[in-house]
Amino acid sequence: MTDALKRLSDEGVAIWLDDLSRKRITSGNLAELIDQSHVVGVTTNPSIFQKAISQGDGYEQQLTDLAARKVTVEEAVRMITTADVRDAADILRPVFDATDGQDGRVSIEVDPRLATTPRPPSPRPSSWPGWWTGRTRSSRSRPPRRASRRSPRRSAGASAST
Repeated sequence: MTDALKRLSDEGVAIWLDDLSRKRITSGNLAELIDQSHVVGVTTNPSIFQKAISQGDGYEQQLTDLAARKVTVEEAVRMITTADVRDAADILRPVFDATDGQDGRVSIEVDPRLATTPRPPSPRPSSWPGWWTGRTRSSRSRPPRRASRRSPRRSAGASAST
């Protein structure tokens, strides 16, 4: 499959992973997919996090700490997702730098109530440059693509998994 993904990537298709979990981050799997499967971005949403957390993939200690601090469920979800998205963005940073910010991003579906917020939710993760636009998007859409210096990127439904 990697050869097919390489051909797609060479033709300008941005390969995004539609799956994020702490296990994928800490095991090195995300870095491996970037290096070997040409992944240049990640998208995630509450359903993906619910699945990862319910399987206990590395969240046990953080959940214990949050329960001991008696944080609300809403705050716990925000803290868990922020940590994982920030860590994934850090892993993708070399891609971001190499493409002058065209690729190397993490997309997350956020609470629609934030769409009318006149400023970014606080605290704004510094590792997510330009992530707040104030516009709403469908949970299935991807960030807009700009022409690459290497070759034009095309929007496609290609994704990598494993």
